Amino acid sequence: MPQITVERSPSLDDVDWTAFALALHPVVVETAAARLEACKTRVLITEDEAVGAEGEGHAVVNVSIALLAGRADETKARLGEAVVELLRKHVEPRAGLTLHLSAEVRDLDPSYRKAEI
Repeated sequence: MPQITVERSPSLDDVDWTAFALALHPVVVETAAARLEACKTRVLITEDEAVGAEGEGHAVVNVSIALLAGRADETKARLGEAVVELLRKHVEPRAGLTLHLSAEVRDLDPSYRKAEI
């Protein structure tokens, strides 16, 4: 915990996603009282996308952060806002492409378990 998943368009290959993840982890720690060494981020490239009635001209990035239960809704909202702001710093606007940046912060299901080996 936290489990962080970044889903992003293939047209954003030029972004340094490792730098984004390493910048994101301290934000999660400061905002949601997580431990730095517990932050784990995976970046997944999507295959097919459509926005509205269009299949081209858009790039999508969605960051999903799953935390152990117990954080207030205000904390989760503040973290979501901070993530979108951080995305704006790492994903540069580009001509002919509308960027859709979003973040969701949610509780892990009570069945969540982990092991470090």
